[in-house]
Amino acid sequence: MQADYHMHTAFSLDSETDAEDMVRGAIAKGLKRICITDHEDHGYIYEGEEFTFNVETYFQTLRVLQERYKDQIDIRIGVEIGMQPHLGPYYHQYVGRWPFDFVIGSVHLIDGKDPYDQELFENQTDEEAYRQTFEETLEDIKVTKDFDVLGHMDYVVRYGKNREKEYAYSKFSDEIDMILKYLIEHGKGIELNTSGLKYGLPFAHPCPEILKRYRELGGEIITIGADAHKPEHIAYDFEKVKSILTDCGFKYYTEFLKRKPVFKQLT
Repeated sequence: MQADYHMHTAFSLDSETDAEDMVRGAIAKGLKRICITDHEDHGYIYEGEEFTFNVETYFQTLRVLQERYKDQIDIRIGVEIGMQPHLGPYYHQYVGRWPFDFVIGSVHLIDGKDPYDQELFENQTDEEAYRQTFEETLEDIKVTKDFDVLGHMDYVVRYGKNREKEYAYSKFSDEIDMILKYLIEHGKGIELNTSGLKYGLPFAHPCPEILKRYRELGGEIITIGADAHKPEHIAYDFEKVKSILTDCGFKYYTEFLKRKPVFKQLT
């Protein structure tokens, strides 16, 4: 894997790493291309601040780094938008205003609750919370048109009380299949996000059964990202990615440039 297409810098409220340090970290790991995808979670208040950033300053900063490191690495500019059912019109305007190379659409809030804070799990089982997440994910992708891939699809599992013990594709196949079919029909992809492994799950996001099902249904667009918030997590466990993808039936992975997919053969 020569490209990491999901990483965060200090433009995201949950990272303290300067963008240049992330670039240098990627070069040190031998990557040829990266896409920086800082958080735009409109309306999400995180530690007293809205989980968003100044886009104009973001582009100015990353354009300087693109030029400074152009002989060492190809830096692309993306964003990770936090989808919610009422935010489709907002993101349509937001994404349309800026020349992003790549847009990840992720679900960080379910009924306004972040799984990280555990409130989602207070009055229901893990299984019920996971099902609610998949149901809202389907609603989110139907109202938010302006994204390229669905990020870390089963992210919620890392925060469950019993985590993967109450989770399997077979339990949620109806909901998951509706998500995958909708994505494929509308030219959207998914990402293989290795942060699941970093958080101690026995799989990356999403689990292999979902990856296989996506491919069986005709899905082809799949990007690779580690969701790093600091340099040491860039390209996390990328040595496992090829076998994960080939075992699930993929021959290619995907990068994006100017919102267009570029297919790269798995070698």
